[in-house]
Amino acid sequence: MNHSIQQNKEDFVQQLVYIDENIKELTNLYISSTAVQERIKHFFNLYTLEVEDLLEKNKRNRTISSFSKVYIGTKVTVWYEEDNEAEDYIICLPEQSDPDSGFISFLSPVGKQLLLRGIGEKLALKIPTGELSVMIKEITYVGTNLTSQQHTKEA
Repeated sequence: MNHSIQQNKEDFVQQLVYIDENIKELTNLYISSTAVQERIKHFFNLYTLEVEDLLEKNKRNRTISSFSKVYIGTKVTVWYEEDNEAEDYIICLPEQSDPDSGFISFLSPVGKQLLLRGIGEKLALKIPTGELSVMIKEITYVGTNLTSQQHTKEA
């Protein structure tokens, strides 16, 4: 996590480059019809606009110190209202995904539902077995260079 504080603005710029350079492959991962293709393009465009806005709001700062929304590279604490317990998810790039360890791709069904959600926001999280009422409790930055973190994180 030491890497994250000084590198976070560059990580968001790299996310924009990653999406721009891989948009065709990312879009093709989840296309089954033209309507789906248009929704995926909208999804990427919306995320790009949000990251550009985040960078613009923080252009005078060396780093981005607080996050009111879930972005790639953030850890989101989700409060399960029915179970009265919390769980952390790290939103990551597809190749960094490790759901058993809490690393979920921003393209996964749960990742897409959490992306760009705000602190305090309640949603009905759709999962294969139904829906869960959840609230976004906390968002912190961990970075997008997660490879070394995945191997060194505590069990």
